[in-house]
Amino acid sequence: MTLSVLKTANSRVWRRNLAAVVLTLGMAACTGNDTVTLGTALQLTGNLAASGRYYRDAYQFAVDRINEQGGVAIGEFRYKLALKIRDNQSDASRSARLQEELITGERVNFLLGSYSSTDVLAGAALADKYQVPMVQGGGASSRIFARGYRYVFGTLPAADDYFRSTIEMLRQLNPAPKTVAMVMGDDPFDIALAQGTQVLLRAAGFDVVLSQQYSERTPNFYNIVTLLEARAPDVLLWSGHEASAITFVRQLKSRNVSSNLAAFTTAVSTANFRAALGNDANYAFGMTPWLPSERLKDRWFGDAAQFSTAFQAKFGYAPDYHVAAAVAAVEALVHAIEAARTIESEDVREALAKVDFDSIYGRIRFGEDGQIDLPQTVIQIQNGNVVEIFGRDFVNRPLYPVPPWNRRS
Repeated sequence: MTLSVLKTANSRVWRRNLAAVVLTLGMAACTGNDTVTLGTALQLTGNLAASGRYYRDAYQFAVDRINEQGGVAIGEFRYKLALKIRDNQSDASRSARLQEELITGERVNFLLGSYSSTDVLAGAALADKYQVPMVQGGGASSRIFARGYRYVFGTLPAADDYFRSTIEMLRQLNPAPKTVAMVMGDDPFDIALAQGTQVLLRAAGFDVVLSQQYSERTPNFYNIVTLLEARAPDVLLWSGHEASAITFVRQLKSRNVSSNLAAFTTAVSTANFRAALGNDANYAFGMTPWLPSERLKDRWFGDAAQFSTAFQAKFGYAPDYHVAAAVAAVEALVHAIEAARTIESEDVREALAKVDFDSIYGRIRFGEDGQIDLPQTVIQIQNGNVVEIFGRDFVNRPLYPVPPWNRRS
């Protein structure tokens, strides 16, 4: 490297370090109203609003709790968190525009991701373009983390692995299932999940008798239900958003089409799925990387059981893993800011890559690609309650085989 290049490189480092020092000193000199601003665009209206509210409530709940307990410590000074949420109306293009406006117009310090892998993909490109760290708990597609983005971190485990624990459980059931049907949406999460699940099913020796995709924007399940009726698979694996899952279950019931076991990705853990379907939600299997266990503790909420009780008291519904992953995203940013002792983007980005702490969601530690690694636990709705069924082994007895719709009480 030439001397002139070395001088230029050293000058850049010096200017960046000076800016960080000036920024921190400037903040310290101000009043107690100083803030670190987090920004996000969420589905507050539109077809994904039911899921978007989980992130709105979770982000606000985390910000409020952290502020109540003194805010963010940067060196010897403390600062409050501020949250700017914009409604993307369940439109990924609008979401990208709003996130760019938050970065360039409203000058937020850091980004919290939207819900859904489609929206997160768009926001991830912007975070990397403008070098603004984003921590998100709404996108699990491997495509988000396969593009070499340095400023994007995720608190959801990889979509490719969502059904791994379910498939392990299938191998231990009696009577043993042999045939499987897969039904999935068309967004990046569903595509990644379908590809990964196909590999897992083949390795486990199952016969995939149907692999059918539907449009998340305009879901129509009539033909898919007809195919399921004709193929009569032992197991149905379904992937998609909560609203589509509710519609799908209703259509299955209306035509008395069922399998010995039906497992869903994102819906079964949510309170809205159970409330919307009532008794028809019973017997449905799902998976979750999080349950509100007293074993999970952190510095702000005590333990996950206390967190769950407090969240439900405030918002009127029980939190699921979407909520916990969103809260963990806020906590990860705070840990990184405090470790970096500045809000300078590159320093916080480096600190995020090294975070390793216990939260009410679990151990927060990002891989080299920026994604977290958490195992999925199989759950089932039994008598209206979410019951833990299988992790590495059976925890509780599954209700299996599932009776046909016309034989359920």
